[in-house]
Amino acid sequence: MPDIVLATLNAKYIHCAFGLRYLMANLGPLQSHARILEFDISQRPLDIVERLLNEQPRIVGFGVYIWNVSETTRVLSALKRVRPDIQVVLGGPEVSFEHAQQEIVGLADYVISGEADLKFGEICGSLLAGTRLESKIIPAPLPDLDRVTLPYDCYDTKDVAHRIIYVEASRGCPFTCEFCLSSLDVPVRQFALQPFLASLEALLNRGVRQFKFVDRTFNLNLQTSRAILEFFLQRQRPGLFIHFEMIPDRLPEALREIIVQFPPGALQFEVGIQTFDPAVAKNISRRQDYGRLSDNLRFLRQQTNVHIHADLIVGLPGETLESFGRGFDQLIALGPQEIQVGVLKRLRGTPIVRHDGDFGMIYSETAPYEILQNRQIDFATMQRLRRFSRYWDLVGNSGHFLLTTPLLWSQAQSPFDAFLRFADWLYEKLGKTNAIALERLAEALFDYGFNQSGLEIETVRTALMQDWRHAGKSEGPAFLQQGKSTRRQQGKQLLPRRQARHLKSEAA
Repeated sequence: MPDIVLATLNAKYIHCAFGLRYLMANLGPLQSHARILEFDISQRPLDIVERLLNEQPRIVGFGVYIWNVSETTRVLSALKRVRPDIQVVLGGPEVSFEHAQQEIVGLADYVISGEADLKFGEICGSLLAGTRLESKIIPAPLPDLDRVTLPYDCYDTKDVAHRIIYVEASRGCPFTCEFCLSSLDVPVRQFALQPFLASLEALLNRGVRQFKFVDRTFNLNLQTSRAILEFFLQRQRPGLFIHFEMIPDRLPEALREIIVQFPPGALQFEVGIQTFDPAVAKNISRRQDYGRLSDNLRFLRQQTNVHIHADLIVGLPGETLESFGRGFDQLIALGPQEIQVGVLKRLRGTPIVRHDGDFGMIYSETAPYEILQNRQIDFATMQRLRRFSRYWDLVGNSGHFLLTTPLLWSQAQSPFDAFLRFADWLYEKLGKTNAIALERLAEALFDYGFNQSGLEIETVRTALMQDWRHAGKSEGPAFLQQGKSTRRQQGKQLLPRRQARHLKSEAA
């Protein structure tokens, strides 16, 4: 049985806990006494506690993030009630700041703030030796990356076969965007390039084909980014896919000449634009050259096979509904394959709170701490924009409606205004933003297209039919084949569904 269990609750099974693998790789002689256990937030807290206790650990280390803090708090509460003697050590960005305000911190024995790669092993050694540490909150100085053991051998065969594999060539960010925790992580530090490339080679040899780089500014260091791109270009093979986060206004010719050589489907760039309003960008201390940004996106779309995932944020201080809409329209014109419309979150420790008074920023008190309203956008409008974000992801980003989506604004001046009207109509019609079947969504688009937008019915039907076949469907649903909606009003089910199924089975 391990003395140390490293645990976290991932958002989904497909995700790997990258941080836990760093901790495991750097435990030194304690590594043979440790085990990683990963769960996901859909699992019941008591089932997670049972699994942890089956290991009979002396120490449990939890990785705590914005997406799992609520569920981890419930797990930790039950764990400490049943086994108060187990030493619980927390780490992760969610518990690295504002400790006094957090229930989960009160439940734990110790909290490591900052990058715990080396500090966690040091603490475990002391606790296993019977030493009681003086302070509950333990700051971890930035580790020397030359001393940090790379974690890639800690990915097991199931990870390689079924999960997203995370890698990083650097840590930190040179920018000071006030909504982002990376603004606190200065300076940018690089891992030694050759050992890192050797680790990538080993992962490729083990069958990894999808790599997600978590570097905040992959294209900051030209020498490193070029070496990594050349590494993958020389090892091109079917299914190879690499995701990078890039600075949108930095794409020198030395990188362009490599990027153009990658085949379709190999590269994805996540481009954090956040706002097109220079005054708003100044409010959040964000520096970017919009001319270069636009030129880079046009280059990527017109001359390369890169898949672009561009980010905008709703609710930034000073951003109005109108200015956000103009920014969305500008981005539509630049043509990225995906536009993620995110809602501003007040991450613990970030300086975005300095705007609370001047801009009337009001956030939810519970994770993920999203903005509820501010002086520019009231609560009701913010709710409309949340629905806009969700429906845009289902329709505009999903790839299911590539031909149909532009029809929604084909007779309007503003894609944003047109899609917002569609989102309002869709919510009134469906009353929900989740658990919408693809065929139901297609039928809603069909109804809206000719009933609300004034488009010719055949134009809408043809676009939807082509989208349906593009998705690999042999034939379209009945409403597309007949050119009219076939949805019927169904009578109320007299019996509860479960009982009705039993009755049907017994009758048979």
